Amino acid sequence: MNIAIADDHFVVRKGLISILTDAYPFAQIDEAGDTAELIKLISKNRYDIIITDLSMPGRSGVEMVKQIKEITPKTPLLVLSNHPPEQFAVRTIRAGANSYLTKESAYDELVKAVETLLSGKKFITPDIANLLADAFSGDNTENPTEILSDREFEVLKLLAQGKTISEMAEMLSLSVNTISTYRARILEKLQLHSTADLIKYALEKKLA
Repeated sequence: MNIAIADDHFVVRKGLISILTDAYPFAQIDEAGDTAELIKLISKNRYDIIITDLSMPGRSGVEMVKQIKEITPKTPLLVLSNHPPEQFAVRTIRAGANSYLTKESAYDELVKAVETLLSGKKFITPDIANLLADAFSGDNTENPTEILSDREFEVLKLLAQGKTISEMAEMLSLSVNTISTYRARILEKLQLHSTADLIKYALEKKLA
């Protein structure tokens, strides 16, 4: 079995590898420290499963998930994150991920999740199942950011990280005017009035 693991923290990667090696002693496990390294790995090699952190240097989040699935659409993708499920799980699964685990729960549920994905099924925890049910029913009262498009959500995250409009334009390969348009749409949808309000909101929601 071939496994690809990506996380920008060395200790986390080694911890995940240790768990998987215990469960699958004969597995070949390749590791990457950022999104670019992961993309190189999956472009050159065939994997039975890909396990990746959601937030790494380079393209990350929903856009990274979409890129991975474009390269290898049939490979099961397990996403790990420090962020609470209510902020990222629904978007990540909609983008093509087959499972979303918080890093807090990963050490208890990782092997179970891998076994489920290798069997051809998704691994969805009960709390994420509830979030998905609410999302598909149109109930966004608990998480207003669900009304944002994936690109708008990405811009909001970057604002929370302190990025300027020019920096965001470069990172996302978009024009400054386009980023400004996204910012205006976010303000309108979230009923906020300034960039400072957006940053405060994003930090309160732990999007940074």
